[in-house]
Amino acid sequence: MAASRERAVSSTSRNLPEHLRLVQEALERLRFGVIQLTVHDGKLMQFDVTERRRMG
Repeated sequence: MAASRERAVSSTSRNLPEHLRLVQEALERLRFGVIQLTVHDGKLMQFDVTERRRMG
């Protein structure tokens, strides 16, 4: 099931603009944490990823 989801995600991500594709990839990799988007004049300027690592 995960393989079919990956194929579906990768086929739709090809149609996304580069900046949205990068945010999508960060979301797919992140297990625990925060993604912060910085927007100026309605345009995405940067995004920061903070990953939390859970022990035990």
